[in-house]
Parts: sequence; C-alpha cells; structure tokens
Amino acid sequence: VQLQASGGGLVQAGGSLRLSCAVSGRTFSSYVLGWFRQAPGKEREFVAAINRSGGNTYYADSVKGRFTMSRDNAKNTAYLQMSNLKPEDTAVYYCAADRSLILSEFRTGHSYDHWGQGTLVTVSQ
Repeated sequence: VQLQASGGGLVQAGGSLRLSCAVSGRTFSSYVLGWFRQAPGKEREFVAAINRSGGNTYYADSVKGRFTMSRDNAKNTAYLQMSNLKPEDTAVYYCAADRSLILSEFRTGHSYDHWGQGTLVTVSQ
C-alpha cells in the first residue's frame, strides 16, 4: 500500500488547513489510519487516529478541539482538518496506515507499517 500526503503550506496563526492522505489499494477500509508530526529537532509525535469504519477518532491533547480527523472509504482518503493553528503546530505531518492495530496501539508510531512522505505545515506568528 502507498500513502500520499498533501495539503501542507504556510498559514498565519489562527488560520486553518486541511491535509489529505490518499491511500492506494482496494482494502482501504481495513486500515487504521493515523497522523503524526515531527517538528525540527523534536521526536515524532502522535496527532490523531481513526478506526476502520471512521466511527471513532483519537487525538493528542495538544490538538484536541482544534483538529478533526476523518476518512472517506469510498475515496480511499483520510483528512486532517486543522483549525486555530498555532506556531507550535509547525512540523512535517505524516499519515500512516496499518491493518492489524488494536486500540492500544493507535497512538504509537512504530506500530504502523505504512507511511506517507510527509507534508510541511508552517504556522507563522
């Protein structure tokens, strides 16, 4: 399976962006999907995850209430709607997918087998 993240860019603090993650293959609905980010000089961190049906989402405390993850199983695409962006949200954002995760693994990057190339989000003051 291949993942292609897009939608990053430069935005002012308080602004919004929507990231997309297009996933190849015919078994999209069998994958748990996650978004992670890595800021310069920092470790990769969990941002959000969504279960296979799209009925449940999970967020890092730092983005809860500002970011919304969704998926469209008909379009093989996941989304991350980011609102009220802050300079500390600046990072490369990666989407990830895995077919075998259980709930306790959703927030753990090394649990995911498939990764996209990343898209840069820069939030200015």
